[in-house]
Amino acid sequence: MRYTCLHTHSDFCDGKGEIESFCRAAWEKGLAAIGFSSHAPIAKKTGLKTDWHLPDERLNEYIDAVHAARRRWAGKLPVYLGLEVDYIKGLSGPADRDFQELGLDYIIGSVHYVFPPKGGEPFTVDSPREEFEADIKRHFDGDGAALIEAYWDSLKGMIAAGGFDILGHLDLVKKNNPNREWFSPESEAYKRRIRDIAVSVGKSGAVTELNTGGLNRGSTREPYPSPELLGLLRLQNVPVIITADAHAPEHLGGYYGLAQEILAQAGYTKTAFFEGKKDGKTVWSEEIIGQE
Repeated sequence: MRYTCLHTHSDFCDGKGEIESFCRAAWEKGLAAIGFSSHAPIAKKTGLKTDWHLPDERLNEYIDAVHAARRRWAGKLPVYLGLEVDYIKGLSGPADRDFQELGLDYIIGSVHYVFPPKGGEPFTVDSPREEFEADIKRHFDGDGAALIEAYWDSLKGMIAAGGFDILGHLDLVKKNNPNREWFSPESEAYKRRIRDIAVSVGKSGAVTELNTGGLNRGSTREPYPSPELLGLLRLQNVPVIITADAHAPEHLGGYYGLAQEILAQAGYTKTAFFEGKKDGKTVWSEEIIGQE
């Protein structure tokens, strides 16, 4: 079975390591391809200031660096150019023309931000624990159920808007809920929302990632999405690709064996395999799980 990693963050955003070091690690680990997916610039278009997105002024430098790596590794390792684009309703999203016109090989569409119900700037659901707890108390009066509704609403909004090739870490909202302090995944309200999301993803026709990034960085006990949500996606015939959400070269391929097992338990026999973009269209093939 051929492995790739299309969800990769270098030091152009919040990753640790230069593009070349990731390419070298991918080659040494036997990956069939690597794709770079820096967090897309948002400062100019949203006014939000962060230290983890690609700065607007470095976008062209990033594109040139990935293209240069593609030339260096030609014939040995396919290198793809992507971005992870945040959906922030009314401010930014994968379908925005400025992202669509960059000539990317693919776009990962993700939701990190939710808007406070009382108004104000959006905040991230995967921020450091103390910051997240302060945000949910301040903006949602400590109501985890309200946060969940806001998160799934944003995700549905992004799915409806489109513009992405891969859906990123569908249930990222669980990151800061390891002991179910804020909401219960067993509640009927939560189960209703993930059933609804699975149907929406299935109708979109998009590929979804099984993301081992939380495991690689020690922040979760399972991949994104959860086995339960993954099972619901399987019922909707949603194709899945394994990614490491690598923020360091050593993360590449991390927990891929476990990811295979979880996919098989959910009823998957194949994974999606990215073949690049041809004639302006994203091309996918399939890999049989467990096949040597």
